Amino acid sequence: MNDRSLQETRKFFAARAATWEEKYPDDTPAFAAAIAELALPARGLALDAGCGTGRAFPLLRDAIGPAGDVVGVDVTPEMIWSARDRGRGEYGQLLIADVGRLPLREGVVDGVLASGLISHVLQPAAVLSELARVTRLGGRLALFHPVGRAVLAARRGRTLTPDDVRAEQNVRPLLHAAGWTLLDYHDTEERYLALARR
Repeated sequence: MNDRSLQETRKFFAARAATWEEKYPDDTPAFAAAIAELALPARGLALDAGCGTGRAFPLLRDAIGPAGDVVGVDVTPEMIWSARDRGRGEYGQLLIADVGRLPLREGVVDGVLASGLISHVLQPAAVLSELARVTRLGGRLALFHPVGRAVLAARRGRTLTPDDVRAEQNVRPLLHAAGWTLLDYHDTEERYLALARR
């Protein structure tokens, strides 16, 4: 992420951090279903990439078990501070970091949840490669949103375009080039999920 896009992203999310969760309905069941698809091993390491307020942290902790580790990274300090204020730090480690340059060794992550992330990064191919770098062979990635692309576009008063990075015809080759294999793809009113394996 270049400095300008980094500052724009931080500004956008900083203004929304304190009330982020209250703005949306409870979508815990949708998050739980996406996390189940990751098939996280007990005592493994789960990464919440672009974790925001850490709303998925309790679910990731449940999935990975008490002996596992949960790490959440977000580039916006206010989101991490909000996560800590909400007590999410008791479920894992919260880090202010760029998902394009993760402070993790190669091949240590068992599963990555990337909720709402891919459409907010300037270089999705580079981010997917970085997520692949830190994920072990056989580990999984869930590009997820609790509603589908059409619902999200309508909420924002936009229309879907063919160049949307989340469209299957766009995300599949991006994933493949980064070292992922797309296993499953859903884009319905209820959720968006592109599930891939390293």
